[in-house]
Amino acid sequence: MLLTEMAPPPGAQEMAGLRARARAARRGALVALTASIALLTTAQLLADRAATREQTLPLAVLSLALFVAALPAMAITQYAWGARARRVRHRERELYATARSGRARPLTRLAVAGCWAVTLLLGWTVPHLFRAAARYSLADGLSWAAEAMSVISVSAGVLFLLWWARDVVGMLARALRSGGSPGDPWDPGAGPRHKEGAALWTGAAVAVAALLGARAHLWEPATGVIYALLTAALVCGVVTDE
Repeated sequence: MLLTEMAPPPGAQEMAGLRARARAARRGALVALTASIALLTTAQLLADRAATREQTLPLAVLSLALFVAALPAMAITQYAWGARARRVRHRERELYATARSGRARPLTRLAVAGCWAVTLLLGWTVPHLFRAAARYSLADGLSWAAEAMSVISVSAGVLFLLWWARDVVGMLARALRSGGSPGDPWDPGAGPRHKEGAALWTGAAVAVAALLGARAHLWEPATGVIYALLTAALVCGVVTDE
């Protein structure tokens, strides 16, 4: 029997399943991140454009609710993504003596940390929306909570940078120590990469960046354009099939 006609060993099949689950977890984390920032930014843009205090209040409440829901959603989905990715790397080292996944991990972690910073900055502007809606006592309470959260966030950011730098140094050290693995002919690889999925994720990122630019007053799109950008960000994130 030719080598190509033999069934792959169980380890290769297990690795293919682990990588597929890791990709699914990554997709879920990116969808949660994209939707959280897009929805929160849109709600705040509409609140800023409200003509009266009565119109501002429900949008301010919506912004607060979105921010409160976004934090655990992002944390849970990203934890699942990280846990499955670690499982893939651990199993790769067991089977192939080297971890082929995670080469872009440092850049990915920096990008995700940047998205967390953007989300927190958007959340810290929520008290201003309640102040614009003439809910001054609630705005003062939220301002105090935002200040406390900012101190915790800065501390967490410093710890993240130290941990990230240690991880990068460890990756470089492991790469220099190992001369590389000859590989395994049964390694199924990272799986197929669909160009359509990459294009859709790029579209989602561009739409979110445009909404953030409008929130930062870098440009002033019409309200219809805001809704179109929100729709594009959500659709591009949800319909990606990786």
